[in-house]
Amino acid sequence: MPLTVHELETLQAEHPDYRMELVGGEVKIMSPSGYEADEVSTELAAQIRNWVRPRQLGRVTGSSAGFILPNADTRAPDVSFVKAERLRRSPRSFAELAPDLMVEVKSPTDKLTKLRSKIQDFLALGTQVGILIDPDARCIEVYRTGDEAIILGDGDRLTVPDLLPGWEVAVADLWPLVFEEDTPV
Repeated sequence: MPLTVHELETLQAEHPDYRMELVGGEVKIMSPSGYEADEVSTELAAQIRNWVRPRQLGRVTGSSAGFILPNADTRAPDVSFVKAERLRRSPRSFAELAPDLMVEVKSPTDKLTKLRSKIQDFLALGTQVGILIDPDARCIEVYRTGDEAIILGDGDRLTVPDLLPGWEVAVADLWPLVFEEDTPV
C-alpha cells in the first residue's frame, strides 16, 4: 500500500537523522552526500541566494527542503529556487509545487543515470531548469524541457537568464578550494 505525505512526515519526525523522499508511494532513504558534493551545492546555493535575495526574485533552499510535487511524490533537490510570485510565503512544512530550478550534485555513491532521471521527473512536473553537477568530471549539465543538455566545463560560465536575469558564475568557482601546505622558510 503506498504511503502518503503525512506518513512520510511522521516517519521523518521519528527518524530525524535520515533524509527521506517519497517516490511512487515508497519511502527512499537518502544517504548523506559526500563532503565535496555538499560543499559544491552549498557554494552554488550561496551564489544564487546572494543574487536572488537583494532583488527579491524568490526563494533558495538546500537539500533539506522538500517539495510535494503534482504527482504526490515528495522530493528534495540539493539546491532549489522558486520564483517569488509562485511562493509568496515560506511554508512551515513541504512546498506544494515543483521548484522553478532544481540542482543535483553527484556524490560518490550516486549514479548519473538516477540523477538525470530525477531531473527529468522534475522537468515533467513543471520545473523549468534542472542542473546536474558532477564534481568528478568537473562539468555541469543544464536541462530544459524538450531541449538537449547543455554541457559546461571549467572555462564556461553558468547562467540561467530565464529565471535569474543577469546572474552568472564561473564553473571553476564552484569547485572546492585546495589549501596548500605552507612551505617552511
